[in-house]
Amino acid sequence: MIKEDFINKLSQNLSYTPTEEQALVMAKLVTFVFRATGRDVFLLKGYAGTGKSSLVGALVKTLSQFSMKSVLLAPTGRAAKVFGLYANTPAYTIHKKIYRQKSFSPDMTGFTLTDNRHKQTLFIVDEASMIADSADSTGHLLSDLIEYVYSSPGCKLILIGDTAQLPPVGQYNTPALDALSLSEYNLRVTEVTLTEVIRQSLTSGILYNATKLRKAMSDEDFSTPKIELQGFPDIKSITGAELIEELESSYSRTGKDETIIITRSNKRANLFNDGVRARILYREAELESGDLLMIAKNNYFWGEKIEQIDFIANGDVAQVLRVRGYNEMYGFRFADVTLRLIDYDVDIDAKIMLDTLHLEHPSLPAELNNQFFTKVMEDYADVRTKRERIKRVKLDKWFNALQVKYAYAVTCHKAQGGQWQNVFIDMGNISEESVSIDFFRWLYTAFTRATDKLYLINTPKYFLSNPDDDL
Repeated sequence: MIKEDFINKLSQNLSYTPTEEQALVMAKLVTFVFRATGRDVFLLKGYAGTGKSSLVGALVKTLSQFSMKSVLLAPTGRAAKVFGLYANTPAYTIHKKIYRQKSFSPDMTGFTLTDNRHKQTLFIVDEASMIADSADSTGHLLSDLIEYVYSSPGCKLILIGDTAQLPPVGQYNTPALDALSLSEYNLRVTEVTLTEVIRQSLTSGILYNATKLRKAMSDEDFSTPKIELQGFPDIKSITGAELIEELESSYSRTGKDETIIITRSNKRANLFNDGVRARILYREAELESGDLLMIAKNNYFWGEKIEQIDFIANGDVAQVLRVRGYNEMYGFRFADVTLRLIDYDVDIDAKIMLDTLHLEHPSLPAELNNQFFTKVMEDYADVRTKRERIKRVKLDKWFNALQVKYAYAVTCHKAQGGQWQNVFIDMGNISEESVSIDFFRWLYTAFTRATDKLYLINTPKYFLSNPDDDL
């Protein structure tokens, strides 16, 4: 009886009548919620426009109405913010929830898996396509998440994501959305996939074309789909000459933090960032109050004493509130700044490395990072043991300077998990012969970052259905 009441309330909490496919998924979800025991996991996959977010939002609301406990998680701060907004419930980063600070250790990770103090709780994780099973600075995120959730009685896991998006950086597949990979963790997997784009979404040119791109990836007779622009007010092709005017308009309407340029390389991102700062924002200094920065590497130093964040994550966006001074040390340039971490609405004082603003790399390359480490280490030559010297370096404010890039234009991997009202896509100089499924996955991911309007910059004519009319 309670199960029937639950599924009825779940249907009521949707803002529209569910499709037949959604109704089947809802029934399986409810069965999982009420019957799953032990190491059961629910894998909810869904393409853009299939109503995945609405369904999960309705589930979270229904769980609350039945006094059933849930915790919402996502891989990044921006993804958690987006998830929390559509579920109308606070969401946290996976790192924030499952790790805790630890004292000095030889591996220098700074964090260890914490105890799961929740019981009989459903953990719901969005943007699972971004979760890797390879080691990062905190460990193996997927295996750590699984270990954390199932270490406490009655806890279960729902993983949500879109398999058409880019896999985690450096990986060929998406382990957190793969039933076989999950079963290797001794999990019993219930897997469902939403494929039917709901009628309301088909009025969006963004989602209509994202669906065409996604279908092209699965076609045996692989060919370049034609992007449809006519009849869709939310997607537009523009020339490079029109870019400045359109960006100025977007900044005026929705603000810089709701506008993003997505491009294919750090080199092109640097070019766009320099152009935006010089020709639209009229910034002459290398760094000024109001500048938007994106964190380029996880940092555990400056957020240690801030309860909301614990650490500052690769991909977090910050606004410069004040530049307090500049320094040169160890062959690098630094600035002392006050930053506002936009996705957390938190202000911090920190030291940033200016050199990374202009590098054609995601962050400081390994060779330069090793040189940096060695030079800082020399300042602790008076410390007796190597172990203690390494510990001092790891706690050094210069070595822990935030590595940052300008955040007006970013690569697609940096944008993944976030959403902006207005997105400008630069495909770069790509020939029709070099177009591949990997490129379509990149383009699909870029398309689905936009919520209101999408602009295609200098799009090759072979991509457009009516190229002469659309430009």
